[in-house]
Amino acid sequence: MARLVVERDADGWTVVVRLAWWEALLARRRTVRVPRAWVAATGVEPDWWRAMRGTPVVGRCRPGRFCVGEREHVLGRDFVAVRAGVPVVVLDLRPPAPFVRLAVSVPDAGEAARSLRPGGHADEEDGAEEDGTEEASG
Repeated sequence: MARLVVERDADGWTVVVRLAWWEALLARRRTVRVPRAWVAATGVEPDWWRAMRGTPVVGRCRPGRFCVGEREHVLGRDFVAVRAGVPVVVLDLRPPAPFVRLAVSVPDAGEAARSLRPGGHADEEDGAEEDGTEEASG
């Protein structure tokens, strides 16, 4: 299952989607990285299929099970890594992000979404920063 993490690097906070090996194989990439400043809005969608828009262009969807990869629609491209029965964190992104939206299934989607909002615990200067990463969920 994909993991959504927030990492501290030289440029500030970065949102990273890390895919499981089989998801990476299907999506043709291991990670998606975007600066946290590019996150315009966050939300949680309890129904995984509602987080998806458009048609698949890269990756694989198995109806009723999972969808991983890129989807194209009139507004641009989304990256999804969603599974049936697992809530989805939805991140709407600002330009110049490579995607319009990231949708990732994580077990504790509510906590992950809160950590990505301004003032969330990823802004804190203590705690998980000491080891260089902070896991939002996973």
